Amino acid sequence: MRYRTFGRLGWQVSEVGYGMWGMGGWTGSDDDGSRAALDRSVALGCNFFDTAFAYGEGHSETLLGEALRRHAERRLYVATKVPPKNRRWPGRAETPPADVFPYEYVVEMTEKSLRNLGVERLDLQQLHVWSDAWTGDDGWRRAAEDLKRRGLIEGFGISVNRWEPANVLRALDTGLVDSVQVVYNIFDQAPEDELFPYCQAHGIAIIARVPFDEGSLTGTLTASSTWPAGDFRNAYFNPDNLSATLARLERLKPLVPDGMDLPELALRFILHHLAVSTTIPGMRKPRHVERNIGASDDAPLPPRLLDALRMHRWDRKVDRVA
Repeated sequence: MRYRTFGRLGWQVSEVGYGMWGMGGWTGSDDDGSRAALDRSVALGCNFFDTAFAYGEGHSETLLGEALRRHAERRLYVATKVPPKNRRWPGRAETPPADVFPYEYVVEMTEKSLRNLGVERLDLQQLHVWSDAWTGDDGWRRAAEDLKRRGLIEGFGISVNRWEPANVLRALDTGLVDSVQVVYNIFDQAPEDELFPYCQAHGIAIIARVPFDEGSLTGTLTASSTWPAGDFRNAYFNPDNLSATLARLERLKPLVPDGMDLPELALRFILHHLAVSTTIPGMRKPRHVERNIGASDDAPLPPRLLDALRMHRWDRKVDRVA
């Protein structure tokens, strides 16, 4: 496992971190399997874990808290998120900020997460949605400052809306934000335009989420793929998006080098960019952990392959999903 500096906070974090969305009741999740996968990740050198209160209303946080106690001898970094008070994703400019992140609510949710995790301080607290229209609001700004002052958090971050990577730059200008979590993968390359250069210039960490485009970049998607009722992917891979995605995957697959599979290529593409502090694939089984963490072991992708992958950038909108 290789490690990278987490922006101005200076932490040395595993470049392949752990995304814990799938441990909050996601289709196919199993607590015993999740515990085994978490333990295996620690054994292989993973030390950055991204969860959220909204992942099972604290269930994912509780599982991570158990893992922290099982591995108390290791320095493991914990990132969680405050859900929007109105429980609406994505963030919308027309929503009053008092309906999303009022001061008292951000503090209350941080205290709940601390209890779920069984820790006295969070390494990183994040806002789970965002619109730059809320930048001037006193509530979230005062909460970020007070939580740091009280020692309840060390870092403060924002998770930005899907396909809106620049919709955070005004918030970054406040100096209060230590990290940005953003969708970045072979298809979704727009963060390279404005967000990455800004963050590199200002020492702001980047957490790259959705490295496999909700599963398409694992290479397992087919025209007949379906998911149980209520699964987010039914909306994400609506018929139009599913058809377009499969066509793009067929053009992408010939670029996968011998001895490599598509998921490894997807992760190594993300890790080529030095603005990225860590990427957080979802992993629910030890075999997923071993496969994904292994992407950190190899040499960087050759420039010609990176140039070819850049041609697969896809600037898109699929309804309004977080």
